[in-house]
Amino acid sequence: MNSSRISLFLFLCVLATTLTSCDTIVGIFKAGAYTGIIAVFIVVALLFFIVNKLRGPRT
Repeated sequence: MNSSRISLFLFLCVLATTLTSCDTIVGIFKAGAYTGIIAVFIVVALLFFIVNKLRGPRT
């Protein structure tokens, strides 16, 4: 495992422990339904991007 993957893993661990889901959901509902839909789309796209980066290049 190279250093960029380790740093990405550490970043994700810190992000997962600092963000609580309840606070995030309350903020989304206060902002409105369309903002919630956009936020969910962005999170899913970001997760898809991260998973593809961690898998490495396909041969």
